Amino acid sequence: MSVVSQVILKADDELRYPSSGELQSIRSFLSTGEQRMRIAETLAENEQKIVDRASKELWRKRPDFISPGGNAFGQRQRSLCLRDYGWYLRLITYGILAGDKEPIERIGLIGVREMYNALNVPVPGMVEAINCLKEASLGLLSAEDVTEAEPYFDYIIQAMS
Repeated sequence: MSVVSQVILKADDELRYPSSGELQSIRSFLSTGEQRMRIAETLAENEQKIVDRASKELWRKRPDFISPGGNAFGQRQRSLCLRDYGWYLRLITYGILAGDKEPIERIGLIGVREMYNALNVPVPGMVEAINCLKEASLGLLSAEDVTEAEPYFDYIIQAMS
C-alpha cells in the first residue's frame, strides 16, 4: 500500500484530517515519483536482458542446478525457473512504484518458503538466484536509482533467508 493510501486510511480510521507530518510524508513520496517510475520502466523494459544475465550467472555459480538431478535440469524446469525470475522482478517493480514493501509481502512472500520446501526447491538456491537477479538489475541503474531499488531486492532475500 502506498504512503498516500496509508495516510488516508489511518486518518479516516481516526476520523481526522491528515497531520502536517503525514502530509510531509506524502510530499516526500510524491517527490520521488519520477525516480520510481524511471526505475520501474528500466526494469520492465529490460526484463529479458536481466533474466538472461541473472540466469547465466546463477548457472555459472551453480552448475549443479542444471546438471542431471538438479532443480533446473531439463528445459521444462529451467523454463519454470526463468518464469520465477520474471515474476520476482515484476514484484520488485510493484514495491518500487508503491514506495513500500507491502505489495511484495502481500503478493509474493506469504508462504513462499513453504511452497519451495514443498516443491523440494532449495531455498538457499532461491536466495542465490535473487542475488543474481539483483546484480543483473542494479547494473542497469544509476547509483542514485540503485540506492532506491536495492532495498526491495534485499527484502525478498531477507524473507527467504
